[in-house]
Amino acid sequence: MPTIAVTGATGAQGGATARSLLAAGHRVRALTRHPGSPAAEALRRLGADVRHADFDDRASLDAALAGADALFAVTTPFGTDTGTETRQGRALVDAAAAARLGHVVLTSAAHADRGTGVPHYESKHAVERHLRACGVPWTVIAPAAFMDNYTSGWTLDGLREGAFAWPMPAGRPLTLIPAADIGAFAALVLLRRDEFTGRRIDIASDECTPEQIAAALAEATGTAVTHQEVPLDHVRTRSADLAAMFAYFTGTGLDVDVSALRRAYPEVGWHSFTDWALAQDWAGLLGRQGPGTPG
Repeated sequence: MPTIAVTGATGAQGGATARSLLAAGHRVRALTRHPGSPAAEALRRLGADVRHADFDDRASLDAALAGADALFAVTTPFGTDTGTETRQGRALVDAAAAARLGHVVLTSAAHADRGTGVPHYESKHAVERHLRACGVPWTVIAPAAFMDNYTSGWTLDGLREGAFAWPMPAGRPLTLIPAADIGAFAALVLLRRDEFTGRRIDIASDECTPEQIAAALAEATGTAVTHQEVPLDHVRTRSADLAAMFAYFTGTGLDVDVSALRRAYPEVGWHSFTDWALAQDWAGLLGRQGPGTPG
């Protein structure tokens, strides 16, 4: 059985991919900067070979990829910056090429190849271009907006006050995907490489308006939730990058053909937003004893 290396294995996308591959019976080498973390230990219990790897330490990448057959690659600008993401992504691609891997699956962002002007989309596209030129068989999967982001940050803060605070108009559709579906699709690509080699695929599991998201969150949390549009100027005070992203979502829109993906790849087990929301531990996240009960 070939060994598949997974970067970001203790994060959302990498962790979901590692678990999907392990569930399918594949050998997984989980790469992380923190091999002693609880998330890393959880992967070990599932059968993963956990290895240390740091994008800023080429020797660690070379050692971590030695003997692997394929790679799931994920980069992020958050916690660093877009320039760092591009530099680290190129270093990872170069290490994959030097290791002569049989396939690299890079996770990017839906529409990142369309000249969005969104900084962290542009940095991801720079890594995509580097991957295409490196000579290794590749696939780029490009997820839409993450459902999982709604369990933290200003969304969670707003839900405690009965509001779905989101920087988009109530009726503007947005395509969405949970990390579990990204991982399942990535695993599918790695298991059927010939079908996906040389392809870039935008992926999403559902399409909802903020008004529909608020209704689904109300059902899942057992509380009244209404959509509250956050002004982009307010978002800009926190992050110009995120403000640019939400301006793109509202203006151009993040369209992905959800129906076509569901028809073509039913084995992924795509989750609707409602299904995803109902599966979350909102009582714990919101600090309540149970749905609708003040903590």
